[in-house]
Amino acid sequence: MAIKNNQIVLMQYELKANDNIIESNLDGDPIEFTYGKGQLLEGLEERIKDMNAGDEKEVTVPAYEAYGEYDKSLTEQVPINEFEGIDLEIGMILEADGDNGEIFKATVTDVTKEEVTVDYNHPLAGTDLTFKVRIKSIV
Repeated sequence: MAIKNNQIVLMQYELKANDNIIESNLDGDPIEFTYGKGQLLEGLEERIKDMNAGDEKEVTVPAYEAYGEYDKSLTEQVPINEFEGIDLEIGMILEADGDNGEIFKATVTDVTKEEVTVDYNHPLAGTDLTFKVRIKSIV
């Protein structure tokens, strides 16, 4: 029987971006989620809806249905003196509290003597994602 809303699904998966494996639990314990509750990327959830327990398939979720298109306006240059005491490196993920108490993350993309360029896009923004999915069980 195919997956329906509010069913508990046990799933194993492998996530690839640009032909690189980002994450995999194919050899480990499956994840558990309730279908239709927004616990998975919407684009992935839509592509597994016709799967049954025991099914395996590969699906591609385009960037706009995954973490969105890359938005250049979500980068900014910040004076380096605001990072005093931090050993900055390109690729470093910084965390800060937003005005509403929400934690947000930014990736350091450039460091000069005067300023630091930070990127607030999700690291996978603008990237199509390929999932190999195995449905272990549906309850």
